[in-house]
Amino acid sequence: MNETPHSLAQRDSVTLPPSKNEGIKERSNRLRGTIADGLADTATGAIEEDDTQLLKFHGMYQQDDRDLRAERGRKKLEKAFSFMARVRIPGGVLTPAQWLALDEIGTTYANGTLRITTRQTIQFHGLLKFNVRTAMQKLDSVLLDTIAACGDVTRNVMCNPNPFLSETHERALGLAWAISAHLLPRSRAWHEIWLNGEKFSGGEPEEEPLYLTHYLPRKFKIAVAVPPENDVDLFSQDLGFAAIVENGAIIGWNVTAGGGMGMTHGAPQTFPRAADLLGFCTPEQAVAVAEAVMTAQRDHGDRSDRHHARLKYTIETLGLDRFRADVEQRAGFSLAPARPMHFTAMGDRYGWTQDHQDNWHFCLFVENGRIGGAQRAGLRAIAEQHAGDIRLTPNQNLLVSRVTPEQKPRIEALLAEHGLGNGQSGLRRNAVACVGLPTCGLALAESERELPDLLTALETAMAQAGLRDDEIVIRMTGCPNGCARPYLAEIGLVGRIPGIYHLYLGAAFNGTRLNKLFRRDLDRAGIVAALAPLFTQYAREREPGEKFGDFVIRAGHVKPTLAGNQFHADVADDLEVAI
Repeated sequence: MNETPHSLAQRDSVTLPPSKNEGIKERSNRLRGTIADGLADTATGAIEEDDTQLLKFHGMYQQDDRDLRAERGRKKLEKAFSFMARVRIPGGVLTPAQWLALDEIGTTYANGTLRITTRQTIQFHGLLKFNVRTAMQKLDSVLLDTIAACGDVTRNVMCNPNPFLSETHERALGLAWAISAHLLPRSRAWHEIWLNGEKFSGGEPEEEPLYLTHYLPRKFKIAVAVPPENDVDLFSQDLGFAAIVENGAIIGWNVTAGGGMGMTHGAPQTFPRAADLLGFCTPEQAVAVAEAVMTAQRDHGDRSDRHHARLKYTIETLGLDRFRADVEQRAGFSLAPARPMHFTAMGDRYGWTQDHQDNWHFCLFVENGRIGGAQRAGLRAIAEQHAGDIRLTPNQNLLVSRVTPEQKPRIEALLAEHGLGNGQSGLRRNAVACVGLPTCGLALAESERELPDLLTALETAMAQAGLRDDEIVIRMTGCPNGCARPYLAEIGLVGRIPGIYHLYLGAAFNGTRLNKLFRRDLDRAGIVAALAPLFTQYAREREPGEKFGDFVIRAGHVKPTLAGNQFHADVADDLEVAI
């Protein structure tokens, strides 16, 4: 195992120096840095610059309210610094007691809301430096933490959120939990800094047997899917496992690798990429495969250019066959050929469903994942009486899960009492947005605050075409980094500058095909004007069962994704075809 951070960061046969972040990690004393000292400094609401990078490994980002930057600058005041904290919740499963603790943290220490993320967890916005430690201690009291929710490590492991719909789903959740536990960093820095303040001491130096000194080149995302549902967006992940079921039992997992959504405007060397099928493994081999793929990326990933450091670029550079051979050597066994599998949709199943144990699950629409006001009060009232689980979905929605037949009438009454229902249009039910402005430091445009109003305008155009209840996947991000996975949406919107977006079309409804750039630099009115005639044409000319993303390709509005799973969104003129 080579710990030299730039040993394999080679392009054009030239070894490049490691990025600044590699030095920060190396000097960090296993992710401690001087974070504790920064928390004790009451003269500022911020911490040291290098520590802001280490803070990500603790599941947090230092942010400031960009709505207030100009005013505070004029008054010669420090930026309105605060912290975002993201919880580690593998598979998105919570007890009612944990939900109540999250609600209390959001109310007492954050901005009064909870936000469900596209990685199936909860994040808080607006935590101030002097109360972050108290919030973390509250999390720990209900057996939650924020370890590895951000940073150059394996992020929150996703899974289909309905594990009790069948024994297959239950085993999928078990794999997500097992992978999360196995790939968790071993550093005790989080506990030392945020809980009891006791420094690590003992005989042998603290070790990171999987991550070593420099951890990973960039973030690493894993998901477990149960076909035909693709709610975890399997092909957007660095690493994925799809259950292969025969006679009601999982006989193994198809393994996917090399997905990733991030890109940079005007940088053709960066691009979204859909994952490749790597092979098939048995249930007993799955955790070992996860370790082998992750450590292969640890050793082969680009540590000189963080814009080129994800696994998708490693596979593009090495080639899939060479990468697979390296993974097999590390795992100690060969992967079998991938088995046939089929996906139908990426969305959630709203309303009530019943599982094989006769329990009930209610999936509630949460717009852009933001829970506040009456919705937050209603969910708190339910959690106070609910005896089952609360589950978060990869589409930013929520399930009141494992409701017994006896308890179902009471939960239904609470849902009705607080106005919690699902009467949204087909477009809004399949909409996802990142946070964007004002808190995300990378945002170039609005996202969460813009998408609801845009959807209202688009719903009018769809209703006029007779499509109000048609399911169409739409996603918006405030920058090209792709946190809401817009490049796998039938309609993708990516922020360029405030109020201006690139419009992408033509992804597959089931999440197996990337979309293409259709129009550049549109404002809200321009987006509606571009889509309205397509809705009309789609309603008039579609074939039976044809989805919108398939139609725009068949009708010649965009071309299908090029071979190799990738696209160069901002440089290929032939990706933009007139209506």
